[in-house]
Amino acid sequence: MTDRPHVKPAEGRLGILLPGFGAVATTVVAGVEAARKGLAKPIGSVTQMQTIRLGKRTDGRAPLIKDFVSLTPLEDIVFGAWDPIPDDGYESARVAGVLDRHHIDAMEDFLRSVKPMPAVFDKNYVRRLDGPNVKTGSSKFELAQQLREDIQRFKAEHDCARLVMVWCGSTEIFLRPGAVHETLESFEAAMKANDDAIAPSMIYAYAAIMEGVPYANGAPNLSADIPALEKEAKKRGIPIGGKDFKTGQTLMKTILAPGFKARMLGIDGWFSTNILGNRDGEVLDDPDSFKTKEESKLSVLDNILQPEMYPDLYGNLYHKVRINYYPPRGDNKEGWDNIDIRGWMGYTMQIKVDFLCRDSILAAPIVLDLALFLDLASRAGMGGVQEWLSFYFKSPQTLPGLYAEHDIFIQHRKLKNTLRWMGGEEPLTHLGQDYDPHGAEDE
Repeated sequence: MTDRPHVKPAEGRLGILLPGFGAVATTVVAGVEAARKGLAKPIGSVTQMQTIRLGKRTDGRAPLIKDFVSLTPLEDIVFGAWDPIPDDGYESARVAGVLDRHHIDAMEDFLRSVKPMPAVFDKNYVRRLDGPNVKTGSSKFELAQQLREDIQRFKAEHDCARLVMVWCGSTEIFLRPGAVHETLESFEAAMKANDDAIAPSMIYAYAAIMEGVPYANGAPNLSADIPALEKEAKKRGIPIGGKDFKTGQTLMKTILAPGFKARMLGIDGWFSTNILGNRDGEVLDDPDSFKTKEESKLSVLDNILQPEMYPDLYGNLYHKVRINYYPPRGDNKEGWDNIDIRGWMGYTMQIKVDFLCRDSILAAPIVLDLALFLDLASRAGMGGVQEWLSFYFKSPQTLPGLYAEHDIFIQHRKLKNTLRWMGGEEPLTHLGQDYDPHGAEDE
């Protein structure tokens, strides 16, 4: 194991910058303010609500994570955003329809104080959205410089000691990495040439990394997960991570599939349908944006189940994912799954899951946790891809040559052991051999 990092204290204000100021972002902003005002608990946030066991079970040491490692207190967070729609936080939250009106009205002054900056936006990458609050420039490189100026200005005006950026924008069309994404030089040349291979989210990621700002991608599109930006983030010591927040249906898959595999139950088919009516649903109604999301969703089961190792159980698994835009549902997405499993002597069984979830309610604590943990990693000098944050993503970003781990329980263990390592404690193996057999139960 590498030497433990020296973690600088979380002193001063932390600015959380949010490209995309729709349902997810406004729910994050409102939820943090609600917690600060004592109006609601930050339920779902690992950084705020979860404990971490240190040492043996018999030691009785289990502080809250936020009391164990140096995390920025909620009181020291300020928010900034970009969006092509100019609505302030109050109006955007009302339109999103995630939160009840009494919550929004109770924080109206604060929500109105968060106004989105003009966005780097191009309808060619998100065809179902449009808005007037958009930057203009002769090239994508010039737009990147404008973003860098926004970052510098926001940091100065809000007296921030540090910044992080979490992409909360819509899913862009499907793109594959190519030659222009290989080096910083080829990437900058492509921006100057307005190359179609450079999507807006990449421009945000570039601007963040060049300004020393940690970056996470909450959507499935290609963004910071290209060689040019990964290398530059590592070189500059900037933490990055992604991608695609693990919220509704995929969250359930990464909980259920490891259980089936642990018991060596076969799976013949897994059919998934999503019904949602928010801005994300409208965007995903475009086939090219859906292709990006589909790639993210389909990869999960193959990684967890390892059909090449267990062909008798998972070699012929049929996995189908559908997303249906249905405006009346709003942000209250329905994820319906039919799972055909096989047990002893090949007898078949079925499992039906109908998850009536609130997508943005599940995503909001992820945004907060990622921001706080990325800031922690930055203060610890841990640049480059932060694989220990895979817990939060559908398509975890990894170092070159490594497969992504999707099992949520392995991801959770990795996250907590990384925190233990950063905090000067030993990782937990759960071996259970260090206990007196007459004084404590086996692990």
